[in-house]
Amino acid sequence: METYTFLRQLADSWALLAMCAFFLGIVIWAFRPGSSAIHADTANIPFRHEDKPAADEEEAGR
Repeated sequence: METYTFLRQLADSWALLAMCAFFLGIVIWAFRPGSSAIHADTANIPFRHEDKPAADEEEAGR
């Protein structure tokens, strides 16, 4: 069997299966029940200092 033929068959079958399993694992990890609080916190980052700007590092140390 030639190397090209072997690698082509490998890519067509097992590599595709591995990539699909990896993708499904990432999707399941992203939508797991405990991650909703993390996603909500990340989504609200732009609104954390809506009333006033964040303090500079120099002002925070005073």
